[in-house]
Amino acid sequence: MASAPQPNLPLFYKDLMPLNSRDHASWKSRPLETAPWLAHQHAVPLTTDEFLQAQRNFPIVFSSGDNPLPLALMGLNEGVNTFVSEEGKIDEPIYIPAYIRRYPFMLAKLSKDGEELSLCFDPTCESIGDFEDGHPLFDAEQNPASTTTDILQFCERFEESGARTKAFVEELQKHELLMDGEISISENENPDKPFIYRGFQMISQEKLHEVRGDVLRTWNQNGILALINAHLFSLDLMRSIFARQVQQGTGPKMDAQLPN
Repeated sequence: MASAPQPNLPLFYKDLMPLNSRDHASWKSRPLETAPWLAHQHAVPLTTDEFLQAQRNFPIVFSSGDNPLPLALMGLNEGVNTFVSEEGKIDEPIYIPAYIRRYPFMLAKLSKDGEELSLCFDPTCESIGDFEDGHPLFDAEQNPASTTTDILQFCERFEESGARTKAFVEELQKHELLMDGEISISENENPDKPFIYRGFQMISQEKLHEVRGDVLRTWNQNGILALINAHLFSLDLMRSIFARQVQQGTGPKMDAQLPN
């Protein structure tokens, strides 16, 4: 079975293989009861379609570099996820980003020069395989079963959301709204020795105040302003995530940075 080209695999994915009825006719998919691959991941990609839901639980920031993407912070330090246990369980009602729910599937190009996207999966994931139980991926005639159709539609919607997210970030860059972020958080016991977090980007409120009124009216009409506000409001949760780390014994080190 040939794998898809994978010079740089996305976050979580250890391998990628195209799903097809010839090699996977008897394969099934079953729900993941745990997600150990998420236990030590502090930041997860987020689409703009999810901002309003995600900002209730997570700070939303942007990655550093020339091609920033939104991230939901589940922890403030490398290797720390304050919502997921070591076993990969989430024991509280929080919003689960679509990037997590998509795994182990995704749409990918099977050739560098091709434009068509094919449904692929990570064969190392325990939720898909030649099991006796589970939801069949293909029917008796080797046509995609309803499970596969639903997965494909979800992945297609995710790609569409990704395109809208890219357009949103490009609009922010066009108006030079993104700046290097920095946040200082102090523990009650050591108020004079704050922890400094860097290594991410955020929207500059100063630059936002300089945006022309006609642009702001357009953003208010097309929803961009609501996304900006969701991001800015969510930053207050940085301190909540910090407090969770302290409570869980995974507190930060001095002069901490959020990895790019």
